[in-house]
Amino acid sequence: MDIVLYMGFSILEVCAMFYMIFRIFKIDIMVKEFIFASTIMAFISYVLRAEYQLPYVDVMIQASLMLSFMWMLFRIHIFYATILTGMAYQIYMLIQTMYYFLLVLLGGLNEGVPLISDISTYLMQTLSALTAFLIGGYIHRKRLGFIFVPDKPRGKLQLRRRDIILFALNLPALGILSVALYFVTHYSTFFYVFPIGYAIILSAYLYISYKKDMEDYG
Repeated sequence: MDIVLYMGFSILEVCAMFYMIFRIFKIDIMVKEFIFASTIMAFISYVLRAEYQLPYVDVMIQASLMLSFMWMLFRIHIFYATILTGMAYQIYMLIQTMYYFLLVLLGGLNEGVPLISDISTYLMQTLSALTAFLIGGYIHRKRLGFIFVPDKPRGKLQLRRRDIILFALNLPALGILSVALYFVTHYSTFFYVFPIGYAIILSAYLYISYKKDMEDYG
């Protein structure tokens, strides 16, 4: 039963991440592909966390899988797939961290890495996923978002300074992801620093994306 619940909520989360980032960059929604990619990612996550107790490894593997699916399945150029993956994780981790703090404050979660089969963990996943879907839906309804991501996976890139900066932002983004779980496990008192880091990097992503859109299409 645990694997069914874990898979179900994980698929919901990954689909929400794909939906949100595709809406932000005005990319066509592909429901079947979302479910296919999410199912594979959820199963691998379950094996790493439940069978091998490797939550730290799982975070990096999941980011690598999302990048691979962006590139190979959704046919987004690997350069921009990297940017989309980094931004998707920054937004989603910021959302989830806010709900983590809220549930800890309300007594619904203990500080530390949430248990994979705990009702409060499922609640946090559901709230985070619904928030991501709502953000994506709002962006779509208001006709917001960016259009600079090309739809040709092997097209020739004409890189400018802002493209390189966007790509470089993935380095601190991955750095934060890689140490966040360690801090929430061993130094939970200082975990509040991470949403600040997420917000700073995300602000840079959005600001530079806006400037690039204006530069290329404004």
